[in-house]
Amino acid sequence: MELYKTNQIKVYNSLSKSKEIFKPIHEGNIGLYVCGPTVYSNVHLGNVRTFMSFDMIYRYFLHLGYKVRYVRNITDAGHLTDDDAEDKISTKARLEKLEPMEIVQKYTVDFHEILQEFNFLPPSIEPTATGHIVEQIEAIKQMLANGLAYESNGSVYFDVLKYNAEGGDYGILSKRNMEDVLSNTRQLDGQSEKKNPQDFALWKKASPEHIMRWPSPWSVGFPGWHLECTVMSTKYLGDNFDIHGGGMDLKFPHHECEIAQSKACNHTNPVNYWMHTNMLTLNGQKMSKSTGNSILPGEILSGDNDKLNKPFSASVVRFFCMQAHYRSILDFSSDALEASEKGYQKLMTAVDEIENLKTSESSSINIEAWKQQCYDAMNDDFNTPILIAHLFEGVKFINQIKEENETIIATDLALLKTTMYTFIYKVLGLENNSTAENGGENKLSGVVEMLIKMRRNARDNKDWALSDKIRDELLALGIQLKDGKDGTTFSVN
Repeated sequence: MELYKTNQIKVYNSLSKSKEIFKPIHEGNIGLYVCGPTVYSNVHLGNVRTFMSFDMIYRYFLHLGYKVRYVRNITDAGHLTDDDAEDKISTKARLEKLEPMEIVQKYTVDFHEILQEFNFLPPSIEPTATGHIVEQIEAIKQMLANGLAYESNGSVYFDVLKYNAEGGDYGILSKRNMEDVLSNTRQLDGQSEKKNPQDFALWKKASPEHIMRWPSPWSVGFPGWHLECTVMSTKYLGDNFDIHGGGMDLKFPHHECEIAQSKACNHTNPVNYWMHTNMLTLNGQKMSKSTGNSILPGEILSGDNDKLNKPFSASVVRFFCMQAHYRSILDFSSDALEASEKGYQKLMTAVDEIENLKTSESSSINIEAWKQQCYDAMNDDFNTPILIAHLFEGVKFINQIKEENETIIATDLALLKTTMYTFIYKVLGLENNSTAENGGENKLSGVVEMLIKMRRNARDNKDWALSDKIRDELLALGIQLKDGKDGTTFSVN
């Protein structure tokens, strides 16, 4: 049984500004696209929080039995937030006296290493912008053919006013009207190339000093930043897919432009659910490299910084992030991390104690109701703070059983164990630092093997009711037992 059939998820959709019941386009399958990093510097903490939130969401979808195609791109063709701004990768290449692709490789490796430290699952596909130049050129051709783009001095721009005049909805995601867009448009040197200030670049002719450049029908140049995600998301997930995610700062103009480009090319709404994570602050102030109020993920782990009193493990930082809802502002401070570290240690101590708990003839704890509360929290727009509160109810159960104030039968104890392990290790993605070399996977395997042995004993004693109960409870948690001539094996959905 696929758990997604009995768990209805509500997702906050930035497009409607409300929670909606999540219904994938194809039952049992999810297409998920998340805007990845621009690899010109060490990955910053805000990015890590965004990717961590979607890693948690990805993990929960997998646990429910969905087949997920998770696409997260690498921006390696520069990053121009304004039409005539300098390419950040080219700028860094000049500063470090390296080839742009050396910069890309250096910081892509850093990105992967940091995410591995924080126990991220890799995406299904990780495409690069430079690997899809041909597709971006073809998309521009399509928009030109549809009359919604125009060439000017070797550059190509999207015609926002014409798009809206012909039934488009530029501003639908950010809820901005054209007057707001116009008043917030910077006066740049290249504005004279445009028909309207609101128009944005699809292709820019390269200046003589611009390093990263490609041939096109219009000029030797480079694609606009917004175009790459439109091309890569639709190439791997289709013209209309389920979820597009990213940081709240990308809602406008990046995601707004993506919607317009997709509709101009494919005449359909590209995404059903837009999901955005909120920002980070540090000691109550906005993070900013220019003011010095910033910290890198690696500096948190090493303690090599002047913002925190001590180093913190990746799992403590991950636990800290999960204690805030992904749509809430999260403030990093040494005091907050130290408080989270104590909570994390309390959780892991209780998990370690599960193996030593004894069972009795009856249960005084309603494990089924508690387990459902854990699922209900995640089903309500992935509410990890509420989930963690319920997990600490599980800690309370463990301590009460340990102190013999409560009693629990073997099957309920097994359900308590598997539920705790599932949500702590597989959904939240935490690791137990005291047994880091084994991790949550081995702990979960040990529990399941114990239950398989209990089930085998029940079958030998012809206790079919207990045998079936163990099998069905594990299946409800996404763990399927398979009986064969060589014994019983299991797989985790």
